[in-house]
Amino acid sequence: MTSVHETVGTAPARKDVPRPPAEPAPRPLTWAMLSRAVSVPLILGLVCFLPAVIAAQPGSGVRDTAYWLQLVLTCYAGARLATMILSTRRRLLQGVFWMFVYIAMGVAPFAQLVIGQTPTPMVGPRSDLVTAIAMILVGCAAFDLGALLASRRPLRRRTASRSSAGPAVAHRVKLRLLVVIALLASGYYVVKLGGPAVFFSSRQEISATVAQSGVVSEESNVGSAFLKGFGTVPALLAFLFYTRRLVTSRRARRSPSTALVWVVLAAVNLVVNNPISNARYWFLTVLVSLLFTAFPSSAAMYRSVLTMGVVGALVLFPYADRFRYDDEGYRPVQSASVFEPLATKDYDQTVMFANTISWVDTRGHTYGRQLAGSALFFVPRAVWSGKPEDTGVRVGQWMGMNMTNLSAPLWTEFWVDFGAAGMIGGLALIGYAAARTDRRYALAVTRAGPGPGSVLAIAAPLIAGYTFILLRGPLLQAAGKLAIAALCLLLITTFREQKAARRR
Repeated sequence: MTSVHETVGTAPARKDVPRPPAEPAPRPLTWAMLSRAVSVPLILGLVCFLPAVIAAQPGSGVRDTAYWLQLVLTCYAGARLATMILSTRRRLLQGVFWMFVYIAMGVAPFAQLVIGQTPTPMVGPRSDLVTAIAMILVGCAAFDLGALLASRRPLRRRTASRSSAGPAVAHRVKLRLLVVIALLASGYYVVKLGGPAVFFSSRQEISATVAQSGVVSEESNVGSAFLKGFGTVPALLAFLFYTRRLVTSRRARRSPSTALVWVVLAAVNLVVNNPISNARYWFLTVLVSLLFTAFPSSAAMYRSVLTMGVVGALVLFPYADRFRYDDEGYRPVQSASVFEPLATKDYDQTVMFANTISWVDTRGHTYGRQLAGSALFFVPRAVWSGKPEDTGVRVGQWMGMNMTNLSAPLWTEFWVDFGAAGMIGGLALIGYAAARTDRRYALAVTRAGPGPGSVLAIAAPLIAGYTFILLRGPLLQAAGKLAIAALCLLLITTFREQKAARRR
């Protein structure tokens, strides 16, 4: 008799057959995968290809000790810049430092040595140029040493016992006060110069209008510095804070009042901080700080700024002074090679360091006097009769130059006051501070950070952009806007733990 199981046609029992392994899901194309593909051409391009192309340019340069030292400096800075670009962590201040060194104190001076031309004449012996290049290289090593020491020291984290003091954030009421101050100061700046139209003419017209406004005297430029500083810096800072709020906070994006304030501040900055009426280095500060604020967590934006900054500095920057003069005073650059403008325009940092060494040899070190003048920039010369002038101006006058708006890179400022020991110690300290700030900034822009009102998330991009001005010098010219920015940040900063500051 047939069983029930047989009538329903149950399949006979069989052994388990091993199944073929499932195909792995395709891995997303991450930067870690891309970095392996682009690291080799990037390093070869910055360290080998570009220096080799410059070395092959025709010119009357002599291949002596200065030439080979400059080649070593260029390759060293290129390797460090490639490291910053390929790093898994965003290192804003260190990245901008190495980008400046690679272009202004690496590639450009190397092109000058090959072509046999410099934008500013060198008045001392060739040995002073050799010393300058060697000291720049030593200063870069000191910067790296300071950054290395900072990386070995752990960041202090807040404990429960200190929970009453939170991270530095912008107080909401004080931030609104900063907006009011920015609008009033920028409005006064625009009215004092005769209206918005003059801001779209030329820097020459701006300077002439400021001179006619009565804020400049023959003895001091403090009034002009305060007018320009308060007319531009508070507006930029307020715009950056509101940009970060819109980027990081859903609640702010749903608020019509926040969006309206952002639009108003954008319009004000378009007038007072546009590239026509401002120096190129200041507009770089505006652009870099805005990009890093608008894209705080974007590794692609960070790497694009550093990479495209090299291309822009080589190709665009020498021609970006189109609005420095009016149509009659502008003289376009005539060059047969992309590297010739590097030898004839703008990048005079290395040769000015050599000239400063010659000047110090004849006059001696100033033992802190120049740095004190930069720190006390706000003191009028009518009060301080012996107030030192810009380092670049003093060296230019000693050289017999008619145009004394010359650079005085940070290496030069330390050298004038304290010599080689002061230069090494100063750059090591700056490297340490830059690395510590970069690490704290990386924490501030994460989701665990202090939120849309983070002061460090605004201050670090602003300092990164302003690094171009600080490294180029002179410090006396750079100190004014930096002090105004610090004053504005102190005005709005609070360390009280605020739940509202953490809302998204």
